[in-house]
Amino acid sequence: MQQEELSDMDQKNKKTSLADNAVLGIFRNNVGIIGVLIIMCAIVSFATDKFLTPNNIISVLRQISINAYIALGMTLIIILGHIDLSVGAIVAMSGTLTVGLTVNQGLPIGAAILAGIVLGTLAGFVSGCVVSRFRVPAFIITMAMMNVCSGVAYVYSGGQSTRINDDFFVAIGTGYLFNVIPLPVVYMVILIALCSFVLGKTRFGTYVYAIGGNREAARLSGVPIKKVEIIVFTLSGFLSAFAGLVLCSRMYSGQPSVGSGYELDAIAACVLGGTSMSGGKGRISGTVFGAMVIGVISNGLNLIGVSSYWQLIVKGLIIACAVLLDAQKDKLAILKKKQAA
Repeated sequence: MQQEELSDMDQKNKKTSLADNAVLGIFRNNVGIIGVLIIMCAIVSFATDKFLTPNNIISVLRQISINAYIALGMTLIIILGHIDLSVGAIVAMSGTLTVGLTVNQGLPIGAAILAGIVLGTLAGFVSGCVVSRFRVPAFIITMAMMNVCSGVAYVYSGGQSTRINDDFFVAIGTGYLFNVIPLPVVYMVILIALCSFVLGKTRFGTYVYAIGGNREAARLSGVPIKKVEIIVFTLSGFLSAFAGLVLCSRMYSGQPSVGSGYELDAIAACVLGGTSMSGGKGRISGTVFGAMVIGVISNGLNLIGVSSYWQLIVKGLIIACAVLLDAQKDKLAILKKKQAA
């Protein structure tokens, strides 16, 4: 009995040790972006006393969650060495069609939600097929898909927002778990855990890194490049469609203009979190901290009263600085390899 108790205690200690190491690893790998996040929080807190209030913190978490859904898929795409400019338009299209199919066409809410998600996922699938089968640059085809999805949203809605009051649908984006945690934040945590597991613990994740690091070497190693690319773009379309669903639920309406600029925030979160634009490098945890920084900046500028136009300038400068730092890191890495050789 004592031996069994000791073995149980050893197993518990091992699990605790593994969990502690995982947490320490996350902080060690993202020390730079965590430092930036702390500095930004301190600056905003100094500028306004409204930042650290419970209501505002919940608001920030909700804002972060929408960007996080999209940025998770964008992380996979950038690690592959591609880019997806259609995510914001998919958000608008999926949300607008979901609400419109229920309010205007009388479709049951469950069927409308499924239709919106499927259409967004299909858009990602089509982009992935064109990129992988015809080797068209992802920048071009996703820009084309951005126009298509945005056009579908505007044509279907006539450029007008559509109001919805269905209790079940509204609860998706405004409800709470245990009357404390907003449901969008719960979805975010679940999706982060799933994407982290897929990218870090599965063969598929290894394939994603391998393709982004060296496409030709991956091909020679037998990696199913086309299949992986299609799956990644499809996942990005699904996550963007889900973001559109949650967002229009929060706004009680479907609006064809809501996704404008969301691709900018998603790319910024990825790059700030250490995902290399040249492919092959990146972490989900870094993207999450990057999304937090973007959320804090947006929220802080809103509280201070800075115009949304100036916020675009700030975000653009942040992306530019992050890309320059990423380029310098790559140069230093190359120099170290040469010196070691």
